[in-house]
Formats: sequence, C-alpha cells, structure tokens
Amino acid sequence: MIYKYDGRGEKCPVPLVKLRLLLKKMHDGDQCIITIDDIGSINDIPKLLDKQGYSYRENAIDSGIVEIKVNACKSN
Repeated sequence: MIYKYDGRGEKCPVPLVKLRLLLKKMHDGDQCIITIDDIGSINDIPKLLDKQGYSYRENAIDSGIVEIKVNACKSN
C-alpha cells in the first residue's frame, strides 16, 4: 500500500508527528510519500528516518518543497 501525506503549509512538529503515525500503520512492502515545505521538517524528518533505520529518498520537487519516499522495510 502507498500512503500519501501532503504536509505543505504545516509547521514542525505536525508533519513529524503525522509521519510517525503513518510509519506505525505500514507493513513490509508499503511505501509512504510525504510532501513538505517547512524547513524544520525538512531537516528533522530525515534525521528521524536515519535514527530509526528506514530507507528513504528525498527529491526537491519545487523551490522549497521536498518529497520524501519512505519504504516500510527498515534497512539493516
């Protein structure tokens, strides 16, 4: 399943909290795609994903807007 969350216009920590809730719902093979534009979230979300061992990719999709694709299967 692919979960999508558009967090544009929301300030940290709201996108971080919503991502944590989505990660809890996800199973192996699922993916989460989040779109954010808050600089705090752009900095903090990758740190959280690294700390928890998730595999993800970041893409700048527009000026100040970042899309992060998170795979449910944690890397080893």
